[in-house]
Amino acid sequence: MSNSCVLVVNSGSSSLKFAVIDSVSGDALFSGLGERFGSPQACISWKVNGNKTEESLAEGNHHQLAIQRIVGLVDELGFNESIVAVGHRVVHGGERFTSSTRIDDDVLAEIEKLADLAPLHNPAGAKGIRAAIEAFPSLPQFAVFDTAFHQTMPKKAFTGGIDNSLYKEYGIRRYGFHGTSHFYVSRAAAQMIDKPIDQASFISVHLGNGASVCAVKDGQSVDTSMGFTPLAGLMMGTRSGDLDPGVIEFLLKKGWSQDKIFDTLNKKSGFLGVSGVTSDARGILEAMEQGHEGATLAFQVFTYRVAKYIASYMVSLDQLDGIIFTGGIGENSLPIRREIINYLKIFGYKEDAAANEKARLGEEGVITTEDSPVIMVIPTNEELVIAQDCVRLQ
Repeated sequence: MSNSCVLVVNSGSSSLKFAVIDSVSGDALFSGLGERFGSPQACISWKVNGNKTEESLAEGNHHQLAIQRIVGLVDELGFNESIVAVGHRVVHGGERFTSSTRIDDDVLAEIEKLADLAPLHNPAGAKGIRAAIEAFPSLPQFAVFDTAFHQTMPKKAFTGGIDNSLYKEYGIRRYGFHGTSHFYVSRAAAQMIDKPIDQASFISVHLGNGASVCAVKDGQSVDTSMGFTPLAGLMMGTRSGDLDPGVIEFLLKKGWSQDKIFDTLNKKSGFLGVSGVTSDARGILEAMEQGHEGATLAFQVFTYRVAKYIASYMVSLDQLDGIIFTGGIGENSLPIRREIINYLKIFGYKEDAAANEKARLGEEGVITTEDSPVIMVIPTNEELVIAQDCVRLQ
């Protein structure tokens, strides 16, 4: 075990993911999840050497209680001497944070001020940070922002077609998310093709319950599908993705409340809303096999939209070294990758069926034929990016 381990914390509104990452080897020495915060069913689970343990959490501040339990686990498992920092995933950094940064009182206050831009995420992230500072007062704490990688987007990509005063006064623009994932897989892809990252360009396709596409030119983000919030872009597990804003006005006139509209767009749309069955891609595929029309339509809408975004992002690049699939769906769903590749056949893309099947087993690799432009699957590792940034910034 090296002395370059980082405790990585990803705090959500009702959950908290954590892992101790060796920043040199990339290994997760142990990892876990606190979930169902705010309910009597709140619990925390962790895995060490493949063995999983779960405990209930008492009533109280569940973020604080989870962090306290993590402190105990770090001590019990003998990681105290090897952990050199705590790294926090923070969803929204606005325009203030263009890279990862060490957390002090001013940084934490700014993260909390940015709650207007990410009301579901930043307040929860701040809770996790405060709890971790109290639990690990001697360790430096760092914030790694989902939005930071996209701060290289040119104005033509992040500017909305609205009155410019809305940007100047309220910061309304495209920010983008999943930045640590797009950063990691683009670097891994450059290594795979043996090309310097500052000379390599990719279209990175992160598909999970949240999903986004990113155009990476010479190693930098130049466009991405998520926008002012993580609601924009692709259809997702429960999020609508791109939608005519006139629909919101229409529903308001029909008597819908603002809360009902945005609850529907964020939590009852996407795979769940279109299929009427499930928000989970595996469930969609299983229902399709049983002939469920809603699930089939959800599959078609999702894959079609992903392919359209990929095709449109080709105009952002001078060259294209490869398309990258990553994220839970991108790494594991053979039928979804196959359908997207089929939509891209006009550009000469041809699936290597055997390679695509192999990639479903968690292996990275190219999944197109030798006479096709390159599409590859690369498992993401956002926790490693966070850990390495923490060690680099010390």
